[in-house]
Amino acid sequence: MVQLCSIEQAVDDVIARLPAHIRMGMPLGLGKPNHFVNALYRRIAKLPERQLTIYTALCLGRPNLGDGLQKRFIEPFVERVFGDYPEFDFLADLHHDSLPANIRIEQFFMQPGSLLNSAPAQQDYVSSNYSHAARDINAAGLNLVAQLLASSSEHPDRLSLSCNPDITLDLLPMITTRRDAGETILLVGQVHTDLPYMPGDAEVDIDTFDLLIDEKDSSTLFSTPNMPVGFQDHFIGLHASTLVRDGGTLQIGIGSMGDALTAALLARQADNAGYLALLHDINLSQWAQLIEREGGTGPFAKGLYGCSEMFVNGLLVLADAGIIRRKVYPDVPTQEQANAGTLDEAAQTDGISVHGGFFLGPRSFYERLRELPQSKRLEFNMTRISYINELYGQEELKRLQRLDARFINTVFTMTLLGAGVADQLEDGRVLSGVGGQYNFVAQGHALHDARSILILRSWRESGGDISSNIVWEYGHCTIPRHLRDIVVTEYGIADLRGKTDAVVIESLLNISDSRFQQGLIEQAQKVGKLPKDFRLDPRFADNTPQRLQAIAARHPNLFPEYPLGCDFTAIERDLLRALNWLKSKFKLTEILELGKAALDAPEASLYPEHLQRMQLTNPDGLKEDLFQRLLLTGLKATTQTP
Repeated sequence: MVQLCSIEQAVDDVIARLPAHIRMGMPLGLGKPNHFVNALYRRIAKLPERQLTIYTALCLGRPNLGDGLQKRFIEPFVERVFGDYPEFDFLADLHHDSLPANIRIEQFFMQPGSLLNSAPAQQDYVSSNYSHAARDINAAGLNLVAQLLASSSEHPDRLSLSCNPDITLDLLPMITTRRDAGETILLVGQVHTDLPYMPGDAEVDIDTFDLLIDEKDSSTLFSTPNMPVGFQDHFIGLHASTLVRDGGTLQIGIGSMGDALTAALLARQADNAGYLALLHDINLSQWAQLIEREGGTGPFAKGLYGCSEMFVNGLLVLADAGIIRRKVYPDVPTQEQANAGTLDEAAQTDGISVHGGFFLGPRSFYERLRELPQSKRLEFNMTRISYINELYGQEELKRLQRLDARFINTVFTMTLLGAGVADQLEDGRVLSGVGGQYNFVAQGHALHDARSILILRSWRESGGDISSNIVWEYGHCTIPRHLRDIVVTEYGIADLRGKTDAVVIESLLNISDSRFQQGLIEQAQKVGKLPKDFRLDPRFADNTPQRLQAIAARHPNLFPEYPLGCDFTAIERDLLRALNWLKSKFKLTEILELGKAALDAPEASLYPEHLQRMQLTNPDGLKEDLFQRLLLTGLKATTQTP
């Protein structure tokens, strides 16, 4: 029977009942009971005779404030959005390489880019598929699980794993087996007042937990504010949207490219005439047969079913728009019965339109889930990650459910031979992790009518330096080239499945930025992968930002900056645009460049509210005067003069 206790009592009990080495597993992302974890961490740090190893992923911390203009912008925003979110004590120690000697943090996925320079985080990273995490953690000797939960007055004897049934549901039968063999394994939970109560597979008996902290957590939930979607991402989303087939299955990830895909699908449904006019302006004739065979451009008459390890805000927005509405049924002999409409009315109400393993998103996403009636939340079945990320186990049913699946995932680099890079830099430092990307790419090949679609920006700019994200070679890959399938950039679509190396290279050249095409051609020719007389098709010789920007200007309604809503004020949106422009154009360590930019600054009187928000209305000293002038330069470049 579950025992109610305070946080400190829970720590006492854990230390008293478990061996000297406590091996604690926590969910990925949002579902961690931070207050309990911090209390246990502080206690073990003072007990050198004890050891603590934490197995988890995606430990969420506030954005780095940085310094200078960045800090002036982000600090008030962080205070407003993240409020009293209790950050992990161990995160600060990871950043400063100062973890206690008796404590280790092993992660299989990191908050992207946040721990690149942390030696202990890099050394204790575990490269593992998301679907293997439960297996690996259990094999390591897990003896403590700690999780954040949701409760409902309508179900006093039940709890919901809410945002994170993903690994916990896979672990529970393993824990039962080990307990039956005599091992002591404890489960500690704490209810959060703002976590949505997700019914279905995420519901468990209250006695699943040994210790339940009797004080509900009411601190601010961590959220991921919607960031601006630029023209590159919008064109990527637009191209990818043509490959989504009505009546099919959709998996998408977090980030601005996923938001852009959502925006394009919304336009395809609600403004099909405008959507088609934009496609005509782009001229997709070279991919028309692929689009007709694999996707479509019309509204969604049948709707889509979502099957995604991450239940992202975009999927909920698509459900609200009536696009995600195709239901699957776990308890019918065949999915064909459901598709044929032969289920009785009672059975139809049990249908599921989204299977998700975990969720994380903006505050509006959590609020929307909380306000939905339970009958609607039942359509969003949060479940174990093994069900979503793998085909084995109920494979026949999964194949029937996952019709025409499109698994759409982001990479930051592609090699010209078709390998994708998403998790790690060339020098070996881990940016994030493999997560479930490999799982979905493999499913894209294993399901007879599915496709894996990797999306990326073809080029990037940093500090005034422009480079290609499509390269000849890279020292690491996340997706090996033998699993190459479809690749999408802002310039179009490359269908690589089953193609020769020469055709793969040409297909990727066709969607590369024209500033880099000749250099890439020469590299391929040098090693004999392209004929010496190869010539690029003239149709792809004008892959330039200027051409795309001109197209976007003719269809402004289809390029919203924040298609899924925004946590920034209007003034902050202007400032963010200006700061991103400055970051892309100038190396902020080069005084000469900064000085030249400052000389071109407009009058401060043109932007009084912006300067007030950045506390630069009356600069104090040379440094603040330079900050003001740089900010005004960025505002002039990215906003219309008031």
